[in-house]
Amino acid sequence: MFRSALVTGGASGIGAAAVALLEGEGSDVRSLDIATGFDVADTAAWHTVGAVDFAFLNAGVSTGTGDVAELDDEQYRRALGANVDGVVLGTRRLARVMEPGSAIVATASLAGLVPLPLDPVYTLTKHAVVGFVRAVAPQLSERGITINALCPGFGDTPIVDAELRAWVAGRSIPLLSAEEVAEAALAVARSGETGQAWVVQPGRESIVYEFRGVPGPR
Repeated sequence: MFRSALVTGGASGIGAAAVALLEGEGSDVRSLDIATGFDVADTAAWHTVGAVDFAFLNAGVSTGTGDVAELDDEQYRRALGANVDGVVLGTRRLARVMEPGSAIVATASLAGLVPLPLDPVYTLTKHAVVGFVRAVAPQLSERGITINALCPGFGDTPIVDAELRAWVAGRSIPLLSAEEVAEAALAVARSGETGQAWVVQPGRESIVYEFRGVPGPR
C-alpha cells in the first residue's frame, strides 16, 4: 500500500478510478484537477505539492481536431499544457520533494507509440511523454525514484469523443474501462521497473514495449 499519493486529472475517468482504488487501499490521496482549481500547466500550482509515495500524472486532453489546418491556437496550447507541461512540471516538482523509494507513473497512450491520425497533436504530446519518461528515468533513479509511462489503448472515458468512438467501433476494437487502466497504473508503480513504456490492452497483462535500437554509423 502507498501511504500517500496524488493523482492529476483525478475528478473523472481514469484519474477518478485511480483515486477510488488508492483510497480503497487506505492511501491518503490528493486529487488534482482543473475542475477543482488545479491547473497542471501552472508552475505556481505545483509549488503547493509536497512529497508523496506515489504520483500518477494522468491529466490529459485531446484537441478534438484531426485536420491540422483547422487546429486553432487555443486547442494546441491547451493540449500541450495538460499533456506535456503537466508531466514535466509535475516531475520536476516531485524530483525535488519525493523520498527514495517513491514512484511516478505518467499516462501516455498507444498514441505515444504509434500514430493516431484522428488527432495528430494528441499523438505529438503522448510521444513527448514517452520520450521524456525514458530520458529522465536515469537521473530520477539516482534519487531512488522510479518513473514509467503508461500506454493504454482506447478507454471508455470522456476523452474518447463520439467521432473516435465511432472509429473504434467500426474496427471492433474493445474499450478499456477506467478501472482496468487505474489497476495497471498501480501495478506498474509497484513493478520496480523504471524508464519503461507499458502497453495496456483489453484482456492482456500490461507489458513493457520493446523499442528497436537505432542503427549505428557504418
